[in-house]
Amino acid sequence: MTDILNALQSHRSIRKFQSTPIPAADLEQILLSAQAASTSSNLQAYSVVTVQEPGRRARLAELAGNQAYIEESPLFLVWLADLNKLRTAVKFHEDVELQTNTELFLLASIDAALAAQNAAVASEALGYGIVYIGGIRNNPREVSDLLELPPLVYPVFGMSVGVPDQEPDLRPRLPLGAVVHSEVYRQEELETGIRAYDETTREYYAKRKGGPKFGETVWSREVLRRLEPGRLRGHLHGFLSEQGFELK
Repeated sequence: MTDILNALQSHRSIRKFQSTPIPAADLEQILLSAQAASTSSNLQAYSVVTVQEPGRRARLAELAGNQAYIEESPLFLVWLADLNKLRTAVKFHEDVELQTNTELFLLASIDAALAAQNAAVASEALGYGIVYIGGIRNNPREVSDLLELPPLVYPVFGMSVGVPDQEPDLRPRLPLGAVVHSEVYRQEELETGIRAYDETTREYYAKRKGGPKFGETVWSREVLRRLEPGRLRGHLHGFLSEQGFELK
């Protein structure tokens, strides 16, 4: 049990990989672990596309913002919220169209995230490193066309998997007081925790290994930068509507 806790609390995102291929047996164990994750009402409303062909990985790297580690890693997993699976199952019994809404959209997205996290833990247990790739949503139409995704399916995020070729420092997290609220939400404790974390991250970014150093960066300012309107992928609502997701 201690080994499991240590492994979970030692997670680091890996952005440099060796070219060593992942054996089919290891990939199967990663995917079986993903399938063992919790899923709402056993609907299993997610899928995953395994991408190992170099040309396809290169194109995905380009579409995700020229993130080189997608191309460098031997395995790229694209995690999908998949309501087409439910639509297909329903049509085994009745010739009706699946009625979607915001709840089903969230259900499928959460199912994909839970399965992916199991896959991440399994990958690390086998000695691999991973990094989640939200940039897969930069160009969701092109990604969907490349992967031949049907309606009612969208790419939630990607995940690069491979043998690590770097040893980055462990990134500190917010103090528990800024995450855990006892009985009710406690705004004052949140603000105190953020101030403390800003000081922690100032030191981390100035000295860290395995990533760029920033002299005066603190977490709260990084949040401000990352939430600028132009960075929030405002195109996603239109794309999801085109894919048949009704967010109502």
